[in-house]
Amino acid sequence: MSVLVWRLYRGQAAIAVLVLAAFAAVLVVTGLSMASQWHTLLLGCTANSSCADLAATVSLGGSVAGHDIVLLSLAAPAAFGMLVGAPLLAHEFEVRTTDFAWSQSVTRMRWLLVKVGWTVLAAAVWGGVIASLVTWWSGPRNALLQNAFQPTTFDQQGLVPIGYAVFATMLGIAAGALLRRTLPAIAVTLGGFIGLRLLIANAVRPHYLGTVTAYFSPKLSTFTPPGSAWVISQGLVGKNGQVIQVGAGTQMINGVPIGSLSASCQRLVSARLTLNGVARGHVAGPSHAVLSCLQSSGVRGFATYQPASRYWPFQGIETGIYVALALVLLAVTYVVVTRRDA
Repeated sequence: MSVLVWRLYRGQAAIAVLVLAAFAAVLVVTGLSMASQWHTLLLGCTANSSCADLAATVSLGGSVAGHDIVLLSLAAPAAFGMLVGAPLLAHEFEVRTTDFAWSQSVTRMRWLLVKVGWTVLAAAVWGGVIASLVTWWSGPRNALLQNAFQPTTFDQQGLVPIGYAVFATMLGIAAGALLRRTLPAIAVTLGGFIGLRLLIANAVRPHYLGTVTAYFSPKLSTFTPPGSAWVISQGLVGKNGQVIQVGAGTQMINGVPIGSLSASCQRLVSARLTLNGVARGHVAGPSHAVLSCLQSSGVRGFATYQPASRYWPFQGIETGIYVALALVLLAVTYVVVTRRDA
């Protein structure tokens, strides 16, 4: 059975290998160039003791082709699911080759598990190779920008592309088994994959683990989470702990809304708008008196974030979610194929 599957799909396998080879060639060439540029920058800033400001003063070039192909890698799992997963069973049902296959000595379960097993394994390899290349290529940019934990960047690197590829492929296979038509199965795979990705990235991922919240005096001190931490929300809270809403045109003094200050403090401050419409305070009394009012107002800045140290736990959690969903789809496919009439 495995030999038959290889003979049937060796053409698709050859195309996938060629695509991966072209993908690897572009990333290796552009990645080596970018890595060389990064090491040159590090040597220069180390000699001048100015590496702390490196991210604000330089940018890594890389090639347009490298950036574009890395961006396109976001669609690679869905492409495999639509072009390989969706037709896997749907095409068999459409042309009714299942009637012949199941009339032989091969059982439905063996027929299904061999076809699905090799296809899902190929999807995992596909996602793993692409993720490894993109992670290596992005190394200098991650070190410079420290944004590997941010959405879209997080989705391209590490373990999660493997989970995406496995899930997208199983979604296509399950859709093909249920609908028994290739084009509708492709449409369901694309829509379902994109919809679930958006749902998990925006509504579920920020809450895999409890967030950390840091408080600080606005403008009197600053706080930046270390490393590539993911800032979920930030703003101001009053003395009562309630979040202060700061809208466009709100008059501010040292980062604190003037309306949140006591009447005595407000008498020390007059406000004016700058040309760009951002309100800034203009001190009407002695600066030390204004600062004393700000410190006694109880207004604090806050930043809620996921620490950079949770990057790999988040990668593991999200990969696990997609693999678990793929197992559910496998169970659905098994029930449909083994219990539904041909």
